[in-house]
Parts: sequence; structure tokens; C-alpha cells
Amino acid sequence: MPRDSASKPKPDTQPHDDAPGVDYQQALEEGWLPIRDVARITGVNAVTLRAWERRYGLIVPQRTPKGHRLFSAEHVQRIHNILTWLNRGVAVSQVKQLLDTPPALSEPVENDWHVLRLKLIQAISQLVERQLDDTLNQAMSLYPPRTLCEQLLMPLLTQLEQRWQGQFGAQMERTFFYSWLRSKFGARIYHNNRQLRGAPLLLINHSDLPLEPHLWLTAWLISSADCPVEVFDWPLPAGELALAVEHLQARGVLLYSSKSINLKQLPKLLNKVSCPKLIVGPTVCIHHAELSVRTSEVADLSLAEDPLSAHQALVQRGLI
Repeated sequence: MPRDSASKPKPDTQPHDDAPGVDYQQALEEGWLPIRDVARITGVNAVTLRAWERRYGLIVPQRTPKGHRLFSAEHVQRIHNILTWLNRGVAVSQVKQLLDTPPALSEPVENDWHVLRLKLIQAISQLVERQLDDTLNQAMSLYPPRTLCEQLLMPLLTQLEQRWQGQFGAQMERTFFYSWLRSKFGARIYHNNRQLRGAPLLLINHSDLPLEPHLWLTAWLISSADCPVEVFDWPLPAGELALAVEHLQARGVLLYSSKSINLKQLPKLLNKVSCPKLIVGPTVCIHHAELSVRTSEVADLSLAEDPLSAHQALVQRGLI
């Protein structure tokens, strides 16, 4: 990393220049990191890093005379510290104060994730797509996908299911929100796929429900990790799954279900599917004992209960 303060690139606020200059190349040789490398190391995309700098002053990288952002090891560590607070449920607007003046261990830390959830629920209850879209877009620009999923979206889905128990208009709200969510994340995945190369991960809705929000959260998390994704939003019959894997040259298959599945059909369904396989969703809890046995009987089969654990399992297996 950087050798001494004398070698630091000069701070500069001029517009970014696409042609790296001599100072930029020299800085890289001295150990400074460009924003694309920092995004890869930390999992925080460049758009979010820029938003943290511009809106909250959380990260202030050095600039070359031509405006290129460059980061040191201390910057990278600070980003990891920011993620630690975000993963505790702290809102990004409160993190800078906590980094500069850490609270006592016994002192509770306030967060406003519930405010974001209330805004989303209000938009859903009134069927206001623009408010729903704007609120989530703002959150997406400020938080890494995994943090957003863990702190906002998964708790939101749980809160909505509780809200919809026996409530008049529940089906209207559910259909509106789930349809929007599928369109929202489907568009993000499509855009990412256009930028990516390589074998895709195939995700299949194996529950025969028309809308499975956690399937789309899982697909979005995987896509955000720069992995091409193909989502089949309906079950495939035995035999055709292997055919789809062959045509797509898929790197792996993820079967999602929030319901019980026909375990007797599972060996036939997975027959001739030689790539790694993952079963995800509440079905893993429903069939926990039986599926645990299947993992030892079926090659390359693993289990995950939710989008976060599915993402982690895929990382551990080197699939994303």
C-alpha cells in the first residue's frame, strides 16, 4: 500500500477524465487502489461508494489531478467498519458519528430502518408505485445489496405477511407489491446480465406459486455479485431440467420453494444434472430431516433456508 504521505495523489475535485494520466499509473504502482478494485474487495459497488463520499463524507478518497478516485488500505478498513455498523442495523446517515466517536458497548444504537419500512408499507397500502420505486432506489444507492436484503427487504416481507393476516384488501396489496418486486428485480437482473459474460446460474421457482418474492431477492443478490442469472418462474418437469442446464451451460441450479415438495420425484428431477445443485426456501425447514439425508445421496446437493444463506452457500462453493 502507499509508502508515505509524500507520495499521495493530490486531492482534486475536477470532473473524472476517462484517460488515466501518469500520476494515476504511478499511484497504482505505489499501492493505491482504483474504485473498481475497492468495490470487488469490499462488495460495495462504485455507485454506493460515491454516494457515501458525496452525501455523508464517510469515505474521502485521494484524487489524481485528472480526478480519479484512489483508495488506501485505511480506506478499505474504514469501509469494512462502515459495513459492520450497517449490518448491526444502523442507518448510513448515523455511521459517520459512530466511526468518529464510538459509543460505549452498553449504549444502544438507534436506527431508522423501521422508518424506511413504514414508507414502503405506506406506498404498498396506497398502491403508489412511484413512491415505492423512489424509496427503494434511494436505499439501493446507499446500501450494499446484502445489507439491504438483511436489514430492510426480508424484515419488510415478514412484516407484510403479518399485516396481511385476515386483512381486507390483503390480496390486492400482495399482488401489487409482488408484481412490482418481480418487475423491479427482473429489470435489474436483465441489465446486469447484459453486462456480464460466462455461464449463468439457473434459478427455478419450484413451488408452482405465481409470485415468490424471496426467489427474486435471491436472484438479485446473486446478480449483484456479478454472476449471470436465469430465472425460470415456473417448475420444470423431470427431464427438462437437465435439458435446460445443457442448453444454458449453467454453472449451477437453485430450486426455490416456500411449500412442501415431492421428495420422491427429486432424484428423477435431478437426474443427469451434473452441475452443483442448491435447494432453497422454507421447504428446507419443512423437509429438514429428509433433505439432510438427500444431501449425502445426491452429488453436489446443498441446502439453504433463505436468500442470505443461499448467497453465502454459493460464495463458499465458489459459484459466485
